[in-house]
Amino acid sequence: MLKKPNVMELLAPAGNMEKMRVALHYGADAVYLGLADFSLRSMSRGFSEDEVFEAIKLARSLGRKAFITLNILPHNRDLEALREHLQRLAPHRPDGVIVSDPGVFEMAAELLPDSDLHISTQANITNAASAKFWKRMGAARIVLAREVSIEEIKQIRDAVDIEIEAFVHGSICMAYSGRCYISSFMTNRSANDGECANSCRWNYTLLEKKSGEGEMTAPVQRDEEEPTYFLREEKRPDEYMPVFENDRGTYLMSAKDLCMIEHIPELLEAGVTSFKIEGRGKGVNYAAGVVKVYREALDAAARGDRTVDPRWIEELGMFSSRGYTTGMFFGPHPDKDYHHDEARIDRKTHDFGGIVRERSAEQILLAPRTVLRPGEQIQFLSKGIETDLFTITAVLDEEGNTVAATKNEAMARLQFDRPIPDVVRPMDIIRRPCMTTAAN
Repeated sequence: MLKKPNVMELLAPAGNMEKMRVALHYGADAVYLGLADFSLRSMSRGFSEDEVFEAIKLARSLGRKAFITLNILPHNRDLEALREHLQRLAPHRPDGVIVSDPGVFEMAAELLPDSDLHISTQANITNAASAKFWKRMGAARIVLAREVSIEEIKQIRDAVDIEIEAFVHGSICMAYSGRCYISSFMTNRSANDGECANSCRWNYTLLEKKSGEGEMTAPVQRDEEEPTYFLREEKRPDEYMPVFENDRGTYLMSAKDLCMIEHIPELLEAGVTSFKIEGRGKGVNYAAGVVKVYREALDAAARGDRTVDPRWIEELGMFSSRGYTTGMFFGPHPDKDYHHDEARIDRKTHDFGGIVRERSAEQILLAPRTVLRPGEQIQFLSKGIETDLFTITAVLDEEGNTVAATKNEAMARLQFDRPIPDVVRPMDIIRRPCMTTAAN
């Protein structure tokens, strides 16, 4: 019998109000969001303060939860603005706030007495002693570092009665979760202040210096199946780190993306409370598809069903990624977890077509996100018909006049070669197979 924690939650990223609505529509129990200045997302547009308040109200009206991210590592100059934000946030009583800095924790405990305090992955909790410490301080939940194995999760849960949140899908940080200096060193943009330039995901070209000259020359091409170079750190002379290279560049630090879709039952048995999806900066299509898949997987696990539906794997393969890994949940295996061939980057297979606003048996009213024309085929991300193809027979504007194609941000009505199934609902998304996919 599958042992389950008292609470089982699917926690989705909300990069803006639209992504939040879509994530909730596809089954998220809770969302995490915040102001860019205080939530490690200063490079994205995100939420205004009023939208944060609106988001809390929306989640509550649907019986869901909204957690506010306050997980920057603040400097003195940030504290006054942060305190003022918390004071304005207090009347709205968010379900929880996610913090990493002890000073911010203390401030939130003072100003948000009605909200649970969650300790961010930025705090790098990897052991039961840390979990006990934060429990004593008043934390309701800890977000474990991605470096923690399933066996260690069991040990922490057995030692401490506290909610455990773990990332199950999305990008993986280089260095301990979140605490990375690569971006700061290379671009003077600090990841710890929310300005990460994702330097670890760039393509690097390694150059060799000509003997006796100051010029740099391109490296010699060698067998692409073997590392072109090795890196060796001066204090570890016996350890060699491979550097792979092809004609597209050199790959040093491109971590694969985390994907635990095949291991939800193990995480439940270990005591994970909240299953967290990374990706506030990713698109609506990602939010819809990934949340839908993990909702189905969690529901199956809750029923005691350990079967992995092949459709889940297929669906997650439709989004751009750097290949998938189980990270360190089953122990470190870095030789398998780093991407070194751009040809192996999994490209998206579908374009995001738009969001259904209204529907009838004959047509849909769509908020389009790409140009769609008669004769093109689309799919509805709706229960049981995800792979069915529908051919567009007519595009009309909102008033019902025939037009040649949809226009971004202008509502449009689409008609198809057959009736629209009852399972299609407002807020479902549509997508169009990419040309290369359609050709196959």
